[in-house]
Amino acid sequence: MTLAAEIHNGTSPEKLLAPVLSAFWDQPESWTLETYRRHEGYEGLRKALAMDPDELIAFVKDSGLRGRGGAGFPTGMKWQFIPQGDGKPHYLVVNADESEPGTCKDIPLLFANPHSLIEGIVIACYAIRSSHAFIYLRGEVVPVLRRLHEAVREAYEAGYLGTDILGSGLDLELTVHAGAGAYICGEETALLDSLEGRRGQPRLRPPFPAVAGLYACPTVVNNVESIASVPAILNKGKDWFKSMGSEKSPGFTLYSLSGHVTSPGQYEAPLGITLRQLLDMSGGMRAGHRLKFWTPGGSSTPMFTEEHLDVPLDYEGVGAAGSMLGTKALQCFDETTCVVRAVTRWTEFYAHESCGKCTPCREGTYWLVQLLRDIEAGKGEMADLDKLNDIADNINGKSFCALGDGAASPIFSSLKYFREEYEQHITGKGCPFDPARSTAWADDTNTDGTNAHRGVNA
Repeated sequence: MTLAAEIHNGTSPEKLLAPVLSAFWDQPESWTLETYRRHEGYEGLRKALAMDPDELIAFVKDSGLRGRGGAGFPTGMKWQFIPQGDGKPHYLVVNADESEPGTCKDIPLLFANPHSLIEGIVIACYAIRSSHAFIYLRGEVVPVLRRLHEAVREAYEAGYLGTDILGSGLDLELTVHAGAGAYICGEETALLDSLEGRRGQPRLRPPFPAVAGLYACPTVVNNVESIASVPAILNKGKDWFKSMGSEKSPGFTLYSLSGHVTSPGQYEAPLGITLRQLLDMSGGMRAGHRLKFWTPGGSSTPMFTEEHLDVPLDYEGVGAAGSMLGTKALQCFDETTCVVRAVTRWTEFYAHESCGKCTPCREGTYWLVQLLRDIEAGKGEMADLDKLNDIADNINGKSFCALGDGAASPIFSSLKYFREEYEQHITGKGCPFDPARSTAWADDTNTDGTNAHRGVNA
């Protein structure tokens, strides 16, 4: 029975969860090798090393595992692109530069269960015949960096890294690299430039990383969750993995639920679950409020509204509804949130993080911010709404990398669903959500007379 059918038949939402990567996050010292081994840790690696590398790649490809970093590209196919017998070193680079507003799955995973990633790295390197792997971590998360270094040390000491791993003849060196806090380095080619010691800016493609990546050698770049999912697939089988999710989007994944919800957090479930089901599990929106808009995959994906509560959260379902699953960052906003203000803050982020390499993104994001700030402050004109749309259109699909597309998405979708709210800012000469101007805030005062939700729009 498919997930959609189970939901339709009234299955309890909690029973639809599939804790795999998060199965023992709540246990004492979940991050240690000892705890990981108690939960069948490194058993997938033993099974992988008993296979031929090409057979292993085919196994992962047949499982249907898709990249968990945003685009959903098949992981096994990415590994298959690496040319063999070329006489060059091969590299695996794990993208742990999680910086998308609203996205918070890879960092908790690394903090609570780093060995799942390390085991996945060894398996992937065996498959692509690599002897050196890198983890590019977001540099601000120092506690995670320290915990990851300790996990790598444990793995070396136990013989899971280093020379002749588990007697297989595989030699593997693993380097943990901390980035300097640039969002653009989440783009795989900018990450590679940064890892080589250059300024993080996207590269022109082709050549693609599979042919000329790190140090101009064949390179696989995978997301943390993608690689960390591999050991469980090897250990429990591809049929077990394909029994979850949908036909084209099989398996389990981490959904990051945040915003105005009663119980935000990580919810690991099969692909295809709906936001309505996840809200049922999390206690719904905060008491006394209703959902206004939400993002299915972080701030760079087109926003959804209440009418999309039952959209299956898999790659095909979200795409058919007009957005992208992205990183499954479900940011939920209630009716007290000003859409214009939220979009302005997101756009300010993209303007700040633009690397400046291409004109559409560098100039376009700057002018989007100027227009949005004027509209939010009540200084805008009706013609500005068409200007917003035109500038976003000049960025979308015309910038050097996907950062520009991500900046344009909130513009397009907010104008589509909330154009009237933009117009209210213009005709009312200010934000209608300002407590001094709107009765929408009348029932939200604290006992001391201050506004209970001022922080939402402050």
